[in-house]
Amino acid sequence: MITEDWHAELWLDDADTIATYRWVWRALSESAVFGAEAQHVIAQARRSLDVR
Repeated sequence: MITEDWHAELWLDDADTIATYRWVWRALSESAVFGAEAQHVIAQARRSLDVR
């Protein structure tokens, strides 16, 4: 299977590698936030970086 990531083109040649790739993206998808919740996470991160 050939897939593109944000940083590279990946060639996944065996079932174990494909399963790992799918597991990682499923985990990332499940932890993603959108909309107001994403804005809240970003605002918290920005506040934590404020070094005034």
